[in-house]
Amino acid sequence: MKKRALITGITGQDGSYLAEFLLGQGYEVIGMVRRTSTVNFERIKHFQSRLTLVTGDLLDEVSLINMLRDHRPSEVYNLAAQSFVQTSWPQPVFTGETTALGVTRMLDAVRLADPDIRFYQASSSEMFGKVVEVPQKETTPFYPRSPYGVAKVYGHWITVNYRESYDMYACSGILFNHESPRRGLEFVTRKISNAVARIKLGLDEELRLGNLDARRDWGFAGDYVEAMWMMLQQDQPDDYVIATGETHSVREFCEQAFGHVGLNYTDYVVMDERFMRPAEVDLLIGDPSKAQGALGWRPKTSFADLVRMMVDADVQLLKEQNR
Repeated sequence: MKKRALITGITGQDGSYLAEFLLGQGYEVIGMVRRTSTVNFERIKHFQSRLTLVTGDLLDEVSLINMLRDHRPSEVYNLAAQSFVQTSWPQPVFTGETTALGVTRMLDAVRLADPDIRFYQASSSEMFGKVVEVPQKETTPFYPRSPYGVAKVYGHWITVNYRESYDMYACSGILFNHESPRRGLEFVTRKISNAVARIKLGLDEELRLGNLDARRDWGFAGDYVEAMWMMLQQDQPDDYVIATGETHSVREFCEQAFGHVGLNYTDYVVMDERFMRPAEVDLLIGDPSKAQGALGWRPKTSFADLVRMMVDADVQLLKEQNR
């Protein structure tokens, strides 16, 4: 019998990479999608025929229970959320409903449908926010600085609570920033790589950004989804920081990205107050030593390789679109 895994948020960056990875491991993969007219299957179209897609919604627990009972997965990866930090200020209630209470509904559905399911929750480095120690590890206190970060803290602790209250196999992966060519255009890394490609091809003349000095621990999403799977293969459930242990500024990302195509970022990047956050997170850097020791996980893709990969992919994409 093939192992069967359910992924919420399968059409997102992480969901698409995780689905590909699990298919490679011989899994049967079920992907939850919302019944809307705007679902984008672009990231999974090249292997969509190998997936079973089902409708469900983190706002509706009954749909989650029925989905679990119908498809009987042995592992659930809860990646679905309102996942864009900037959007969480104008939409704080919706962010809380999906990113916080949605986790509770999914955990409760697992508890009611099949408590033997192994559950993965996508926690976030944004939970650390205004950091109280550097680098951040599993025991670092949380100090979120956005409605998104606050919602993720709730999702993290409710996962711990269900694990301890109901003896469920429930893990949280505290993933630091992880990027790829499949990142949405609203995220700063993809915004940069896309703008570099457009400027290089003569389609744009400038790139407007917010805080260039914000520093992040950036890795490749394709590496990070492997850590998610590793967490659910352990004898005991636990929580792990997944990060590179390096930090780079938005300015460095710009310098590398523009430099890769032979341009100087200072000629094109303009700071714009509109893209400043109401409460900024200045520095995030993770300590992945627990994951390295317990899981044997290590990132394979360097910061420089990640930036080059994203720029090259956007140049190729725009060339194809403008043929």
